[in-house]
Amino acid sequence: MDQEDMDLRDYCILESQRLETFKSWPFKADAPCCVSKMAEAGFYWCGNEHEIDTVACFVCGKSLDGWDANDDPWAEHKKHAPRCAFVNLGRAEKDLTVAEWLELVIQIKTYLINKQYDQMRKKVVKYCERKREELIKSIKG
Repeated sequence: MDQEDMDLRDYCILESQRLETFKSWPFKADAPCCVSKMAEAGFYWCGNEHEIDTVACFVCGKSLDGWDANDDPWAEHKKHAPRCAFVNLGRAEKDLTVAEWLELVIQIKTYLINKQYDQMRKKVVKYCERKREELIKSIKG
């Protein structure tokens, strides 16, 4: 299996993978904001012991916390990430066409590439700033 396959699998692309991430979730299965509805709306759990209700979208990467038991995951996703390709489809994974699913894969890869670019750009800017400071110090003597 190549690195690209691993990237997508690690990114919780399937609803079943997203479901598995919810190790600690504060709301019961009968709440509107239950684990199954969160995963269906594209979220995977990325919280910790201090922020047990933090989730992120598998397509747009939007991270949300501060959930209430009666929150509607789809409505909250749309409210906070109106440009997300998945939430704009407005349908669960099982109801998507192959063409829609492939378009989401393209969106995910685009997001990952942009995220990696931003991280590398920040490193390069930091490096250049440090070298600039060193050069100025050496010129000033």
